Amino acid sequence: MLYLALGAALLWFLVGLGRGQRIFKRREWRLMSAAFAVAAFAAAAYVGLRGGWEISIVLVVLGLWLVTTSRLNRPTVRPRAGGRMSLEDARSVLGVGADATSEEIQEAYTRLMRLAHPDKGGTSGLAAQLNAARDRLLKE
Repeated sequence: MLYLALGAALLWFLVGLGRGQRIFKRREWRLMSAAFAVAAFAAAAYVGLRGGWEISIVLVVLGLWLVTTSRLNRPTVRPRAGGRMSLEDARSVLGVGADATSEEIQEAYTRLMRLAHPDKGGTSGLAAQLNAARDRLLKE
């Protein structure tokens, strides 16, 4: 029970530390969340075999929650009513920070376009969104 409390406190600390600031990038959170989910399921199996069903159920629920948070897709960014993408939306689409250089923007665009190009199985809408984000950030 002590380990469960320590794990929950550590998770709360890591997630709630920034108070609105992102501590982990999306990829880091997905990997960490998946690792904690595997650990929760293993601990649930161990505790369940030892007869602690109540704790085992809590660990399974915790593991399921962690699995769902690691699998959540990033919300799509839609252009504003004016039709022009905002700088914040463009940075979010490309995954770059406010202080990104033009080389970093182009590198992020190239990396994402390799995955999202319609010839590679992506959609034309996503490719258009990447083009609009790159154009918006490079014109700044």
